[in-house]
Amino acid sequence: MSTQRTLIADARYEVVPMKNLEAQLPHIPAGATVSVTCSPTKGQQATLDLALRLQDLGHVAVPHISARLVEDAAAVTRLGAFCRDHGLKEVFLVAGDAPEPVGPYDGVVAFLDDFLETDHGLDRIGVAAYPDGHALIDTTVVHEALHAKQALLEAAGVAGFASTQMCFDLKTWTTWAAAERTAGFKLPLHVGVPGVIDRTKLFTMGMRLGIGNSMRFVKKNGGVLGRLFKPGGYDPNKLILPLAKQAQELGIEGLHLFTFNNVEATAAWQQSMLAKLG
Repeated sequence: MSTQRTLIADARYEVVPMKNLEAQLPHIPAGATVSVTCSPTKGQQATLDLALRLQDLGHVAVPHISARLVEDAAAVTRLGAFCRDHGLKEVFLVAGDAPEPVGPYDGVVAFLDDFLETDHGLDRIGVAAYPDGHALIDTTVVHEALHAKQALLEAAGVAGFASTQMCFDLKTWTTWAAAERTAGFKLPLHVGVPGVIDRTKLFTMGMRLGIGNSMRFVKKNGGVLGRLFKPGGYDPNKLILPLAKQAQELGIEGLHLFTFNNVEATAAWQQSMLAKLG
């Protein structure tokens, strides 16, 4: 089986806990790994509730935990117990988009340090990576934080992975990955690519999430939105095919499909590609 086919076959779906996801749930492939976002608008509990529902439907649910939405150390302990008690296998840690932290955790590093002390029962913990840079954080700080997360996971003996932001420039992605490998970053990488995007639905979702008029969101995601709204949208294979050829060299383990809750079309694309690849 080709690397490209394996990556597409095993791709994980990212979904958003919103009402429009309800009609899309039956279209998630059986047994798929599903990553559940967390927003300050919906709150952490909505993410955890959806993760449990997906798990009950037979999927591998990976809730995002937003460090900025965690009130205190006691809340960290409760999150660890939640993961253990409900048999979750993975979580994905993000700082989150809350303008100000509700507790002592401004970012993931401090939160992860405390979380690893809990009896979480997880097999793996994912962290975010930014090949295209972060609009609000200096590149050096982002780089150092990524390596700090790896060091904490290694010290705790917990497996990890890094899932990247949506990136549309192959050279940018490969240059970043090669540089991080040279610098000693070892965690497996998941390539973040958009699934099949309905531009009208994306815009509507953005407004309902409360980000349509947010300058902070536009600053962070303006380049991404510009490419998604171009005529014809974006073909995931433009990134997937060449990266599949360098998967072993760069330590690429999987694909992370940003569906924007357009699951049916993304699943149809996935099945179509698998049929073509044989």
